[in-house]
Amino acid sequence: MSKFNILFIALLSIFTVNAQELNCLVTVNSDQIAGSNQQVFSTLQKALTEYINQTKWTNRVVKQEERIDCAMTIIVTSRDNNKFTATLQVQSTRPVFNSSYASPVLNIKDKEFNFTYNEFDPLIYNRNSFDSNLVSTIVFYANIIIGLDADTFKEFGGEEELKEAQNVMLQAQQSGLSSWQNVVGEQNRFLLIDNLLSPNLKAYRSTLYNYHRFGMDNLVNSKGSGLQSIEDSVIALQSIYNKTIGNYLIRLFFDAKADEIVNIYSESTNTRNKERLVQTVRKISTNNNAKWRKID
Repeated sequence: MSKFNILFIALLSIFTVNAQELNCLVTVNSDQIAGSNQQVFSTLQKALTEYINQTKWTNRVVKQEERIDCAMTIIVTSRDNNKFTATLQVQSTRPVFNSSYASPVLNIKDKEFNFTYNEFDPLIYNRNSFDSNLVSTIVFYANIIIGLDADTFKEFGGEEELKEAQNVMLQAQQSGLSSWQNVVGEQNRFLLIDNLLSPNLKAYRSTLYNYHRFGMDNLVNSKGSGLQSIEDSVIALQSIYNKTIGNYLIRLFFDAKADEIVNIYSESTNTRNKERLVQTVRKISTNNNAKWRKID
């Protein structure tokens, strides 16, 4: 084999083994903005797609097929020159063992995503300062996605990434924007990362791990054991119910998982803890009671 071929194979293996972490579909929707230059939205979408998917976010060794499938959808609601008002929907999934199914991990809507952007502005993040609400918000959620995904494979496995998201929040607080501040009753970025790293609310992250690793990953080979783990992990969320105003983590979990739970149990026979599961979700996630009636 020639030296060139050996070098090529070595380089290929490096890129294959140590890929970027995210495979993100970015959409910038400007349907509500009429009579303005639409090209800036296409440029922004392309720039964010490249930035998110080409950045190496962690020191983890990631294979190409292990990249996290996720989506960020920006809906711009108003524009004043280079100032934009928008919402941001962030979603992610993780594969289920021995299955082609992807289980939703995150489905969160950030209702206060206001930013400044000039077309072709470079997207640069400095972890020691706040320079751009656009970039800081994207970096924040990139770390949230990676951290929570890691939590589903190893208990508290995403600690490093969640602490990096916390650092983004701490630097961004100097902006004075309310979405980064500790505002009583406000379900914002501050509350999200504060709750995720709170020692008193660790049951949420334990539930993520047990639900996916022992529940979803077992459904193909041992359905009974998998269902029992799903039930036990969801029931365990009662321990953090009412510990925080508005039960943000409870809502976060069921915004991603409600439909999945309904689909699993509407097709399953009765299990040992199914009745208790139904009682629990009807108590701690009342806004989904119309869905829970499908598995009574």
